[in-house]
Amino acid sequence: MAISANRLELLQIADAVAREKNIDKQIVLNAMADAISKAARSRYGAETDVRAEIHPKTGELKLSRHLLVVEDVENDARELTLEEARRRNPAAQIGDSISETLPPFDFGRIAAQSAKQVIVQKVRDAERDRQYQEFKDRIGEIINGTVKRVEYGNVIVDLGRGEAVIRRDELIPRETFRPGDRVRSYLFDVRREVRGPQIFLSRTHPQFMTKLFTAEVPEIYDGIVEIKAVARDPGSRAKIAVTSRDSSIDPVGACVGMRGSRVQAIVQELQGEKIDIIPWSVDDATFIVNALQPAEVVKVVLDEESERIEVIVPDDQLSLAIGRRGQNVRLASQLTGWDIDILTETDESARRQKEFAERTELFMKALNVDEVVGQLLASEGFRNVEEIAYVDPSELTSIEGFDGDMAGEIQSRSHEYLSRVEAEQEARRLELGVQDDLREIDGITTPMLVALGENDIKNVEDLAGCATDDLTGWTEGKGPEAVHYKGALEGFGVSKAIAENMIMSARLKAGWIDALPVAEEETEVSEEEASEK
Repeated sequence: MAISANRLELLQIADAVAREKNIDKQIVLNAMADAISKAARSRYGAETDVRAEIHPKTGELKLSRHLLVVEDVENDARELTLEEARRRNPAAQIGDSISETLPPFDFGRIAAQSAKQVIVQKVRDAERDRQYQEFKDRIGEIINGTVKRVEYGNVIVDLGRGEAVIRRDELIPRETFRPGDRVRSYLFDVRREVRGPQIFLSRTHPQFMTKLFTAEVPEIYDGIVEIKAVARDPGSRAKIAVTSRDSSIDPVGACVGMRGSRVQAIVQELQGEKIDIIPWSVDDATFIVNALQPAEVVKVVLDEESERIEVIVPDDQLSLAIGRRGQNVRLASQLTGWDIDILTETDESARRQKEFAERTELFMKALNVDEVVGQLLASEGFRNVEEIAYVDPSELTSIEGFDGDMAGEIQSRSHEYLSRVEAEQEARRLELGVQDDLREIDGITTPMLVALGENDIKNVEDLAGCATDDLTGWTEGKGPEAVHYKGALEGFGVSKAIAENMIMSARLKAGWIDALPVAEEETEVSEEEASEK
């Protein structure tokens, strides 16, 4: 191959490659120039700075060697002295680059092969960069493609301008594809890797269902109906929560369509996956009740601090509420973001009777009263002796059969009992070696000191080194597989916010943090407020 090859042919080749690979023609011309430069260096010397330029319109090829003007020459192939440079260009200065045109030459077989590899590599890199730039902006879209091949359960999809992969765990269970099949999937990630950009598709992603509904339901596309949450057990069942911005439009009816036409189209795409369309509610309790459909719910009790909810259902609805292998309650939990505990009415009644009996027994022993008085106190909603000791006496006298003298005697016995317990707890604290400085932390009581000591938290520095979860407890996992780890102060009604304040107070007292910046910040805020006023 001669370097004086037909200029028109060179441009035609560059144009054909650019169209085929869908890349800029100039990139191909630059790749050709780099390849020619590399081939020329194999002839004129590897250290020689040889550069090739191809004119994008005429196809004219120009080869030149560049030399740097220096005071002392260390490399003859790349440098020359100022004296030699001024023979070629009288205006040359130290640091300038002098170029000289090189004559055309014929490629050898090895040089031609090397040039070909450079061109192929450059074009491939440009194609990969184009592919990455094109698909990274399409993350979150539904992509249509043709199955190219199946490798170890992973489906390789031809997208026309690139290849993508649906990994085995991103396929709906029991669905199979063959080469040539059309497939719709959700583009959830594009990554740059050594072998080129990797495009990852999914048919199990919750957003795949969201996009299918958006395409199928005009009200969602127009923004009138909004999808609030999606939970899927791919190939089996899914729950989707929707709400309407227009009170005249039923969001559930819009998604179902006439005779179920809209939702059925999505069910068919998802290989028969059953879809529960649920009305979303701003009220968490109502939303959770809706999410547990088709089961009926009698009562709900929310614990907002731990984001758990207790749901009471009729005895005959328990299996329906839980679902096969816990599927219904698991999907409802994913949809709402709450941990859901399901109890039957019988279970709740038994638990309440047990709690009533335990409180009655506590009052009988602590206050030295008979069973009837203990039951009366328990039935009035008193949960512990502290509540009885510090309640307004009028609340006790309002109980049937209680007069002022009896109320006073019961409160007196309550105080005596609490004093006894306090003395026992104080002795236990000393036995555990819990230091007095912990008592100075706001909100910590003697029973808490004992609990901290039993968890090897015996001084301010020990408390300062704790995390919030160490005090309040934490849960790992979701649903039936969840494992709860108890905190040192669990059972004392200590919220995460209170626990965090205790820890920060301990760190301040231990000297780990400085309170001065906080004070300065508060001063600045107050000054700003004063100026506004």
